[in-house]
Amino acid sequence: MDADLYDEFGNYIGPELDSDDDDDDDEEDGYQDNDGDMNGYDDDDDAQQGDEEEEVSTQAVVLHEDKQYYPSAMDVYGPDVETIVQEEDAQPLTQPIIQPVKVKKFSHVEKDLPITSYQMEFLADLMDAPCLIRNVSLIGHLHHGKSTFVDCLISQTHPEFRTKEEAPVRYTDTLLTESERGLSIKATPITLVLPDVRNKSYLMNIYDTPGHVNFSDEVTAAMRLSDGVVLFVDAAEGVMLNTQRLLKHAVQEKLAVTICINKIDRLMLELKLPPQDAYYKLRHIVEEINSLLLQYTDQENPTVISPLLGNVCFASSQHSLCFTLKSFAKLYSQHYGYDIPLEDFARRLWGDIYFNPRTRKFSKKPPTSTAQRSFVEFILEPLYKIFAHIVGDVDTHLPGLMEDLGIHMSKEESRMNIRGLIKLFMTKFIGDFEGFVDMCVEHIPSPQANGRQKVEVTYTGPLDTELSENMMQCDPEGPLVVHTTKQYPNQEATTFHVFGRVLSGTLHANQDVRVLGEKYTLMDEEDSRILTVGRLWIYEARYNIEVNAVPAGNWVLIEGIDESIVKTATITDLPPSSELQIFRPLKFNTHSVIKIAVEPVNPSELPKMLDGLRKVNKSYPLLSNKVEESGEHVILGTGELYMDCVMHDLRKMYSEIDIKVADPVVSFCETVVDTSSLKCFAETPNKRNKITMIAEPLERGLAEDIEGEIVQINWDRRRLGEFFQTRYDWDLLAARSIWAFGPDHSGPNILVDDTLPSEVDKTLLSGVRDSIVQGFQWGTREGPLCEEPIRNCKFKILDAVIAGEPLHRGGGQVIPTARRVAYSAFLMATPRLMEPYYFVEIQAPADCVSSVYTVLTKRRGHVTQDAPVAGSPLYTIKAFIPAIDSFGFETDLRMHTQGQAFCLSVFHHWQIVPGDPLDKSIVIRPLEPQPATHLAREFMIKTRRRKGLSEDVSINKFFDDPMLLELARQDVTLNYA
Repeated sequence: MDADLYDEFGNYIGPELDSDDDDDDDEEDGYQDNDGDMNGYDDDDDAQQGDEEEEVSTQAVVLHEDKQYYPSAMDVYGPDVETIVQEEDAQPLTQPIIQPVKVKKFSHVEKDLPITSYQMEFLADLMDAPCLIRNVSLIGHLHHGKSTFVDCLISQTHPEFRTKEEAPVRYTDTLLTESERGLSIKATPITLVLPDVRNKSYLMNIYDTPGHVNFSDEVTAAMRLSDGVVLFVDAAEGVMLNTQRLLKHAVQEKLAVTICINKIDRLMLELKLPPQDAYYKLRHIVEEINSLLLQYTDQENPTVISPLLGNVCFASSQHSLCFTLKSFAKLYSQHYGYDIPLEDFARRLWGDIYFNPRTRKFSKKPPTSTAQRSFVEFILEPLYKIFAHIVGDVDTHLPGLMEDLGIHMSKEESRMNIRGLIKLFMTKFIGDFEGFVDMCVEHIPSPQANGRQKVEVTYTGPLDTELSENMMQCDPEGPLVVHTTKQYPNQEATTFHVFGRVLSGTLHANQDVRVLGEKYTLMDEEDSRILTVGRLWIYEARYNIEVNAVPAGNWVLIEGIDESIVKTATITDLPPSSELQIFRPLKFNTHSVIKIAVEPVNPSELPKMLDGLRKVNKSYPLLSNKVEESGEHVILGTGELYMDCVMHDLRKMYSEIDIKVADPVVSFCETVVDTSSLKCFAETPNKRNKITMIAEPLERGLAEDIEGEIVQINWDRRRLGEFFQTRYDWDLLAARSIWAFGPDHSGPNILVDDTLPSEVDKTLLSGVRDSIVQGFQWGTREGPLCEEPIRNCKFKILDAVIAGEPLHRGGGQVIPTARRVAYSAFLMATPRLMEPYYFVEIQAPADCVSSVYTVLTKRRGHVTQDAPVAGSPLYTIKAFIPAIDSFGFETDLRMHTQGQAFCLSVFHHWQIVPGDPLDKSIVIRPLEPQPATHLAREFMIKTRRRKGLSEDVSINKFFDDPMLLELARQDVTLNYA
């Protein structure tokens, strides 16, 4: 090898060599001989060459980065599909790339219509007969057995309905949260066909309501649609806090009252009372309810309840047992085959009446010293024996007992556990709840019979028109009028179905109707919409029965008209020219005093939260929400459990976003404790008008009378004057000079015209009366201390200089001036803050009473009563506690008593906070508990800060310059800047 042709690395550097390309070209092209024939590759050679080229291409070296292991997106989806490639994961690993289809489920729903003991057509036919309908609300204290009682009625009418042996199904607790918490949150209606003692069928519209005091607004909504109530009382616990409140509320609504003494099995199995003591316990409950009815009803014609009258029934929901004296008399009649008059026999089964076995007659005197009362002998002792035989040695005694009573059970049924066996035995022995139906039929009027009373209590319009007469007669042929009080969300919680009662006419599916809201009046028709009704249903808790039309007297669930309804509504097919007015908004027996501020964690989700707030506001009758001037969204409710349920629904059902919640606070009120120290005046901006006022506290009890509508501003002057003169010893002239209540028609403040005709031109003053009233109501709605409502104040107009020209005394001049002079009079009358107080009822064993006192004392609470519960080992402690100190009270109480104490608290009254809110010498240090005398100042400052106001009340805002000069001249010391 020539060394010059290669470098030191062995690379060729010599002259260019001849290329083989020409030879290759010749070979590829072939050659042509002289004959002109083509001698080269034939067709077979061409094909062979093509195969060699393909082979070469497949053996070509492909770089690693050019290799394709998987098909590309274009290969898979085609060129029409846009693909996006992301370098980093935008989703957390816990979140799937393709989300599964989310199925919302917030309530229990039946998949198909269940089998019932009656035909659905029969139920629909009964709707056309108002005299065979009963609209009933089941009311009572927490855990007194209302929902379990409805379960018994369901099992009676639905053959395939089966309860678990240990726990009841609680069929009317449709929400999943109700099942988890173990208590009813919403009032749920159910419609059943049930027979009475004579086996005559009635259409029973039954409203199962919550027993917790926080949800008493649901009870109010249910009562508005009902003609009567069945008050449930636990036989062991007796009359409790909510029993009293609901009984009073039912009397105020003028509803028929009947009683069901439930859980009588607790007297036997839990308290182990002998039959005679059990009778005394039952009689004590009846007497206690009668004494309450005497307090609440008209003294001349009081309502009386008694088993002898038939308006008391006895029950044990857990063991499927319910009877009245009449139904038990029927049981004896059937068993012994005697054809005895049931009413006569039933009348001898209660009270101090004894049976003499020798003469076989009843007498008021005991025949022997050991003789028992007839109720004990004929009812309680047989029940005690049945319970004793089944709970005791069941295998020995049960066969003989069944043979005596003519009851048959299969071997499998006989081997059931004790609770299930008692329930089955009672179902076979007592039978259906005929006594309950009989009590409702006899003592609760039909929609037709109660029409006049219902319209008088709820309707705001005149009662002497043809339309009112149609509603009173429950006429299905009259003009359509429906009153709605509740809204229930659909299964996905996206829209609401409206629940109400048809008072007149017949409501048809797909009908065009006018929906009138709570703000509708004949003068202002803005709150009305024309909408089309969707489908109509009969609400059955976990399933609905669709119907085409619903006549007067019935309850109905309506689709498609919820958009414009907030709380209650009046639905009609009458034109706007008609004189129809709305039904009264619901009047609740409690107040919303708990406030929480909410905001979304992600600010961009504010519209979702606002939509959720709108929906949750529809769902809860008493709930209200408002936007403070600082921009925060505030929700007002009745208590901790109530607010917890509201926030659960807001977060999970209606908005599905993360929401931040501020610490709960309470509503305050502002009041005065003295008369204004001098006459306060204010001039209008144009200096042409001048109003002089003073403020002073109202008489004790007057504010409560106004709020309870015992006295109303729309009464004529003579009646108003008589009321104030006789009840509160007012001067007749002053009583007839009342201009307004504030901040609304039932507000606890009064504006009085105390001017003299000799000093003031009454004609000019009456010309600006509406403007002064508006300014007064504006002022009492937001007081000067911390923009909370004013309460318990009387404002007197002492003097007024009014411009003669109408141009100079317009509303823009007078309204702000009236508000300012009301504020200045208020600040000169020793202003104070008021806070809400809760009434707390605590049940605890005797050894826990001292711990209860300890917990209450820590929270500024004080005990008013401490007494043992008759016939039980428990004590009832009644106390008052400030609402602001009640947060976490229940948890604290249970912790100190090892979970043995149970409490319920409800708003009771307003009380003045100790201390002067305007005392500038008080220094509020952060994170330090304040002494009692500093509380008013602390509450005021912190409320003002939260609302975005300046820290202290500024007098320049409320006092004119001439007024300040007058203050300086009279040497009045102001202890605020």
